[in-house]
Amino acid sequence: MCTDLLHPAGPQRAAATAGRLHRALAVGAASVALLCCTVPPAAAAESPGQKIADALRRSPVHVDPSLTSAVDAEQQRELAARIRRTHLPIRVALVPLVEGDSWGGKPEQLAEVVHDRMGGGPAILITLGDQPDDISAREWPSDAHQTFHAAAAVFFQKDMKGAGPAKRVARAIDIIEAGNGDAVYERATADLGAPAPTRTTADGAGAKSAPGHGSPLVRLLSLVVGPVLLLAAVGLLLRRRSRLRDLSTPFALPRSVFAAARQADEAGLRDRAAEEVVRLGEEARTAQGAPSAVERALDAYAAAGTVLDRAGGVPDLAGVFALVAEGRAALSGAAAALPLCFFHPLHGPAVRRIPWRPLGRREQLRVAACETCLRAIRTRRAPEVLTDRQGNRPVPYFEVPAEESLWAATGYGSLLSGADDSLTGRVQRGDFTRTRD
Repeated sequence: MCTDLLHPAGPQRAAATAGRLHRALAVGAASVALLCCTVPPAAAAESPGQKIADALRRSPVHVDPSLTSAVDAEQQRELAARIRRTHLPIRVALVPLVEGDSWGGKPEQLAEVVHDRMGGGPAILITLGDQPDDISAREWPSDAHQTFHAAAAVFFQKDMKGAGPAKRVARAIDIIEAGNGDAVYERATADLGAPAPTRTTADGAGAKSAPGHGSPLVRLLSLVVGPVLLLAAVGLLLRRRSRLRDLSTPFALPRSVFAAARQADEAGLRDRAAEEVVRLGEEARTAQGAPSAVERALDAYAAAGTVLDRAGGVPDLAGVFALVAEGRAALSGAAAALPLCFFHPLHGPAVRRIPWRPLGRREQLRVAACETCLRAIRTRRAPEVLTDRQGNRPVPYFEVPAEESLWAATGYGSLLSGADDSLTGRVQRGDFTRTRD
């Protein structure tokens, strides 16, 4: 028997002891529960990107359970076998993409996250695209196997109409293995710029360069620049700004500059252009780079000032931004920096060159396009195009005769003839002032 109970104060002391024991047990139980809940990071709830990466380590093909009715187990095995025969680091992640999901509904974001969770390194990742019946492909560290166009071409191939995702992915794998995605894409999209066979233009005669003004392209583009669609395009572009990793150099024009410029009226755009010209001059004067690069930047600064002083509208102001971009590319030391977007320079820097054939023209051009315009062309939609005025009506700026517009002649940098040709040089020799007189 406990002697505390025989002492007058024994019952109270025993109660206190029991209370302390109860509290100790409670703390112990809580500690055990905490330890049980605090699991190592490997055992914690995995992120969606980590789950996909782990699945791709086990098999080169991962299909979300919600899509197994579209790509069954047998098709997955066939795709995996096809990938292994290529001996390329190809992985396939077929996951539904919807706005608001972990990737914002963007295949590029999904690809970047999964590639990062897999540890980086050389890789080719095929995913669903952000359009129905579309697939997308990314390659690291570069597009050596022409994967981007390999996947894009499948969308336009006639025998792939109505094909399921398994067949589309299989076709993309074959094109990637062949390494001729650019050529396949050009063939698949060759008819996108051809005139409609059953339509005739009412006033196409007399066009001096590029398509006739009454062509289907012009009528379509005139709708694109309508106020409602213009606002929608701006909103879409702002939502998609995060899709690409920031490719800017220390002297590159921030994407926010172009987002703000597109929303400004002509007076506001002129003010923003002036700010960027002043900023380029300051950056050039304080730059520590090679003297030749600084000299090119200062020349671009002077040319941009010339255009700004005599700018007669939005196309000329867009040219100011193109010249500023050329000057900043010189300061950055970028050997082959892409110009601004050919279709609409206020979209900002282009992300790649693509083949494009204007309606009514036989020759095919290679123009620099931003991601938004590139996506539009891939999905047979008209890209948003900067317009100029010819006579009393708006037309795509590149339909103005080249002898009347420096921007039509150069595509804001896309149509320059080589490394020794530049917007700055053309302004210096008087091309801009000649076309404005």
